[in-house]
Amino acid sequence: MRLIFLGPPGAGKGTLALVLMEREKVTHLSSGNLLREAVRRGDPIGREAARCMQSGALVPDRLVTDLVLRRIGEFGKADPFALDGFPRTVEQARVLDEELARAGHAPVDLTVGFQVSPSTMVKRLQGRRVCEACAANYHLERLPPQRPGICDRCGGNLKARPDDRPETVMNRLAVYEKETAPLMDFYRAQGKLRVLSGEAVIEEQYQALLALLKKEGLAG
Repeated sequence: MRLIFLGPPGAGKGTLALVLMEREKVTHLSSGNLLREAVRRGDPIGREAARCMQSGALVPDRLVTDLVLRRIGEFGKADPFALDGFPRTVEQARVLDEELARAGHAPVDLTVGFQVSPSTMVKRLQGRRVCEACAANYHLERLPPQRPGICDRCGGNLKARPDDRPETVMNRLAVYEKETAPLMDFYRAQGKLRVLSGEAVIEEQYQALLALLKKEGLAG
């Protein structure tokens, strides 16, 4: 299966993708993680991305698209993945379709849109943590580490993400509504959009997602 998870910040996309990766062996491909890796490297792409992320603005299409397509190019032509945070604009979606076809890769099977209230979004964003060393993602309530403040994967320190500061959260929502919400119409026109609630606890969300994937013939 090749999926896109679409929704505003805090809708649970990343957490669900991590659970799907663990239980269904689907690679979680997060544009945010790729960007944070570039920021840690301190290369030109990373420095430009850092300025945008700290203000809550979208990173330019050309940077994100290049990072994601480069990573997909390392996959087999039909390897399963769940894209989280990409595409974020209609132009990125068009380029993704074109590049998959050009490279002879299997296309995206389904886009799952998650709807969540602004109050839930803010609460979830304030609980997110990321490992300083390996960029693994956690949530204080929905996906906590085994030891507070310590990454399960590498033992690194966990910290709040700079783009989750309260002063940037509402700007991120406004940017999403303007730039990313039109993707719902783009994938609806392709017949590939299905919408789920993002309000439930993680296990309930996952079971709803799994039922959808089974209905669509994408999971056993």
